[in-house]
Amino acid sequence: MMPTGTQHQNLTVKLTEANFDGLISGDKPVFADFWADWCGPCKVMDPVVERLAARYSGSVVFGKVNVDEEMNLSSRYQVYSIPTFLVFKRGQPMDAVIGAVSEASLERLLKSAVGERQPT
Repeated sequence: MMPTGTQHQNLTVKLTEANFDGLISGDKPVFADFWADWCGPCKVMDPVVERLAARYSGSVVFGKVNVDEEMNLSSRYQVYSIPTFLVFKRGQPMDAVIGAVSEASLERLLKSAVGERQPT
């Protein structure tokens, strides 16, 4: 069994200024989780992001941006509140969700990114 603090590293990529533009410009949509160690709501959202990363691992790249380490990326995308979840497609931000939200809210974002129809 793996310690809980390292679980997210298997399903998500650490996004940095060095790899960010290359990843978001790829063929797959990128789900970027802007977070920080000291952020309580970010910790609450971690298991939700993990479940979605497992569910969408074949069609979406999941990445985490530590806002304390990657301030330039945070300011580039005007992330002033965390957690912020941004979805990128072909290098462009498509949609964003700010704050601790339901798994269903984030899943709607992902379904839209991969082109799945929304239930009406």
